[in-house]
Amino acid sequence: MKLVFAGTPEFSVPALQALLAGTHTVEAVYTQPDRPAGRGRRTTASPVKQLALDTDIPVVQPASLRGDEAQRQLADWQADLVVVVAYGLILPQAVLDLPRLGCINVHASLLPRWRGAAPIQRAILAGDTETGVCLMQMEAGLDTGPVLACRKIPILPEDTGSRLHDRLAALGGELLGAELDAIAAGSLRPQPQDDGLATYAHKLDKREARLDWDEDAGLLARKIRAFNAWPVAETRLDDRQLRIWEARAEDTAATAPPGTVLSAGRDGIRVACGRGVLCILSLQLPGARPVTSADFVNAHRITGMRLGATR
Repeated sequence: MKLVFAGTPEFSVPALQALLAGTHTVEAVYTQPDRPAGRGRRTTASPVKQLALDTDIPVVQPASLRGDEAQRQLADWQADLVVVVAYGLILPQAVLDLPRLGCINVHASLLPRWRGAAPIQRAILAGDTETGVCLMQMEAGLDTGPVLACRKIPILPEDTGSRLHDRLAALGGELLGAELDAIAAGSLRPQPQDDGLATYAHKLDKREARLDWDEDAGLLARKIRAFNAWPVAETRLDDRQLRIWEARAEDTAATAPPGTVLSAGRDGIRVACGRGVLCILSLQLPGARPVTSADFVNAHRITGMRLGATR
């Protein structure tokens, strides 16, 4: 087959690598325009663009695929199939209809659960015990197309958003590589999704990262895992931001108001919650690097203080 690949972030890279390792030809790579990134806000190529340039594949970076010119350019590649992985631009129906075999998407959930922008983090937040990746035939609806193939993995107790992202990215590349010849042969049977079972994975918002100590310790621990490495869970220590990178929930009754630091020792900083206790294991003050609770309590006395409150 002649393929066009569309993807942008690090999650997309293993899928493109799988295509490059196969017998089909990647004619072009579509990725989002270069944007400022990092502390210096330097204009930076996406991870997918960097891989494409390293392998001498033509790169196309339209701001939109809705215009006639962008669609004519895409048609010129005469692709049999367009493979989309976390591209970040909407593909209008005219684009979906261009390739002979349509467009397929590698999606990081077990559809129809967690359609949308943040399926990895939403699965952790909800307390799901398993997730996976799906190959989906794309249609105009948001992640509503029929599913061609899936692979499942458990969500481990130590999985953060970042760790699960990396596991699913690798799994997506494996699934795509394993099923591409079957897609070419038309031997996969698309399975319609049950819309009645659909859930929506809303895009992450930095405001969600502010911890509410009135909530259950188990939910707060899941938030900390899900928001690692972005946007990172946070609270207030007096008038300073306190980012929390790692914590665990303890099913212990707290006798102090939510947010109160019950104890601070080398094995963790225990904070009262609406139900249970959260034991903080890794945290970070502004301008400093993340440290373990043991290192933090060597330099700061916080027992009895109330997190989340400002003076």
